[in-house]
Amino acid sequence: MKVEIDNNSGFCFGVVYAIEMAEDYLDENGYLYCLGDIVHNDKEVQRLEAKGLKIIDHADLNELRDTTVLIRAHGEPPETYRIALENNIELIDASCPVVLKLQNRVRNAYEEDAQIVIYGKPGHAEVNGLIGQTHQEAIIVTKEEDLEKIDFSRPISLFSQTTKSTEGFYKIKGLIEARAEQFKANDTICRQVSNRDPQLRIFSSRYDVIIFVSGKKSSNGKVLYEVCKSINPRSYFISDEKEIESYWFDNCNSVGICGATSTPMWLMEDVAKAIQGLSLVNA
Repeated sequence: MKVEIDNNSGFCFGVVYAIEMAEDYLDENGYLYCLGDIVHNDKEVQRLEAKGLKIIDHADLNELRDTTVLIRAHGEPPETYRIALENNIELIDASCPVVLKLQNRVRNAYEEDAQIVIYGKPGHAEVNGLIGQTHQEAIIVTKEEDLEKIDFSRPISLFSQTTKSTEGFYKIKGLIEARAEQFKANDTICRQVSNRDPQLRIFSSRYDVIIFVSGKKSSNGKVLYEVCKSINPRSYFISDEKEIESYWFDNCNSVGICGATSTPMWLMEDVAKAIQGLSLVNA
């Protein structure tokens, strides 16, 4: 049975940058706080925790003094930087450059008195950082019903969480455009992420079975898994090799392994080895 890993899957550059910064600091100091999961993958978080990374939340940040904290790729609202300054906390800012640019664009549009609408997932770390640029006034939309929160008589600036689908964004854009008097749409989706969609459609069509590896918390993982499933019904979502079921590979000659932008390559390699082991046992 042929088992292959998708070369386009795995960490996006923003996640790679954050993890490299964390590892460099941990190698020198052996201990580092991180504000929220450094990546939405439990296995990678556990690997880094074993090296001394300690995950904290915003309540913990308020209590910390005179230490160092990593800001992950998702970015943070201005309030986080204010607290760090007051508490003498040194920040290692690993915010993704794409996210930082988006934060600046949202802040500038807000200062120009536009009504900020963000196509994104409520409560997502990146979205929280974007809302923070608008003093919590931005309107978050995920589906058509959410548009009722918008005042269509006011100027509207639409942005997107960087990891959302382009198809969903342009659907929302069209719905707002049909009702708005003054409207500007800003396609702020990261192309390194959005390009995974067409790449995975091609990849999923090439194999009898697709194994999609992702953390359960990953929004990007859920979206990309559905892309695989739409092309190949024999697609299965797992967090690690322990969740593999042998019957998935009945009458199977080829297996493709892929994952989210938060899935480490070493985890996909572990899954590939486990499947190859099953293949040898059943040979």
